[in-house]
Amino acid sequence: MASHIARRKFLATLGGAAVAWPLAARAQQLAIPVIGFLSFRSANESTTSVAAFREGLSKIGYAEGRNVHIAFRWAEGQNDRLPMLASDLVDNLHVAVIAAAAGSAIAAKAATKTIPIVFTYHADPVKAGIVASLNRPEENITGIAWFGGDLTGKNVALLHDLVPSAATMALLVNPRDPEAQPELLDAQDAARRLNLKLVVLNAITEREIDTAFATAAQQQIGAVVVGSDPFLFSRREQIVGVAAHHAIATVYPYREFVAAGGLVSYGNSVPEAYRHAGLYVGRILRGAKPSDLPVERLTKFELSLNLKTAKALGLTVPLPLLGLADEVIE
Repeated sequence: MASHIARRKFLATLGGAAVAWPLAARAQQLAIPVIGFLSFRSANESTTSVAAFREGLSKIGYAEGRNVHIAFRWAEGQNDRLPMLASDLVDNLHVAVIAAAAGSAIAAKAATKTIPIVFTYHADPVKAGIVASLNRPEENITGIAWFGGDLTGKNVALLHDLVPSAATMALLVNPRDPEAQPELLDAQDAARRLNLKLVVLNAITEREIDTAFATAAQQQIGAVVVGSDPFLFSRREQIVGVAAHHAIATVYPYREFVAAGGLVSYGNSVPEAYRHAGLYVGRILRGAKPSDLPVERLTKFELSLNLKTAKALGLTVPLPLLGLADEVIE
């Protein structure tokens, strides 16, 4: 009888342990902070940016699956999905911090006033209304910005050096991008100084990108400057392809276009921005306040040239420009 009672006590203890073990494991898992990664783009086109973000996290001691989780939310190119995705991260997942990437900063900011936000942005975030100051950002938001839209005028001049015979240039922009108007003004100033005529081509869909380049070809526009908008960046292979189809010399804001076969680009490194964002997120997870982390603007610029594309367009790259290139693809 005594042995039977002892056996029942043993089984009860074992059963209690069996319940306790998964609960303990789950509690340990829940203790790992969750980063919400919100992006306008899709997962497939963001592999390089995500790898750079993870690299930044690792530099400060965080590895996905070991001591941090990342919950990805992709808008798949649809701006109207961003508020819902941001709310999901805030209200349902209660993430520790939000990495607001590729045009999602405004949606993230609208979703929470308390959860820390680290954004990446392609122009001046003060002018865009994301933060009030670079040195002293708002209580729960800071980030990394680069000079995408601010270099439009320089890219007009760069393309003029490559195609001096082009009396008319076109600027391809997404009119829904907050930076479209500042980019246009910058491009107009540069065109005026160079005695060039500037035509604006708008595109908010893939089909409109094709139409824009067909229009440029029909109007015999000699060169196209592509804006820095995340949507246009997400369609870089399409844009490079249609520019080649119509044999139009085109300058781009990021080297990824040139790597895909585009002619030339000048701007900051997008992966570098995401590495820095990963570092900022890691610092916040370690206890730093966003308001104590000034918004960082990238200061390193890169000029990339694709000589194979230049040859296909019948262009001769000036030697001084070739000497300034950080990357030459042959």
